[in-house]
Amino acid sequence: MPTELQVGHGVRLSSTQKVFTTGDFHRTQNDLDVAIDGDGFFQILQPDGTTAYTRDGNFEISQDGILVTTDGLSLQPQITVPQNAMKISIAADGNVDALLPQQVQPQNVGRIELARFINPAGLRNIGNNLFLETVASNTPILGNPAENEFGRLEQGYLELSNVSVVDELVDLITAQRVYEINSRGISIADNMLQVAGNIGR
Repeated sequence: MPTELQVGHGVRLSSTQKVFTTGDFHRTQNDLDVAIDGDGFFQILQPDGTTAYTRDGNFEISQDGILVTTDGLSLQPQITVPQNAMKISIAADGNVDALLPQQVQPQNVGRIELARFINPAGLRNIGNNLFLETVASNTPILGNPAENEFGRLEQGYLELSNVSVVDELVDLITAQRVYEINSRGISIADNMLQVAGNIGR
């Protein structure tokens, strides 16, 4: 019986997947650098009033004493550090304390809150290490660091890329070898058809 002829359209990219597993930590000695050891994102207020999410904990103090990203975007909930603070301590549970002059005990100035998603791979990348929630990612679940499956904070560290160069090179070499084998198979089949055609003559 005759069958339907189906012609493919070649190879094309169907989707990309974002992986948010924790990368290695790099010690910076900077009190405002914070890494998330585990699940969670920092919440960042954008100029249009929407909230973006990031794992980049490279923070600074603005002229107004607010904890901001290197691009000047405010961390949410907003944390204001006194201008005369001598030292800032960020605990694993997100509590931020500032040591003021002529004080023995540090003063609590706020607490960093994290967000996590049921499907973080569904977040939309908008550049500068910032992501937006989508229908695929679902709405964020908010909570405190080191509680209820949220990661703990590590002060003085920055998270490096979670890409394994060795694994990626192995995958690349494997893909090249598969391509070479398939290419050789097509070449052999073409030669066999050419020989068969010559015999028929």
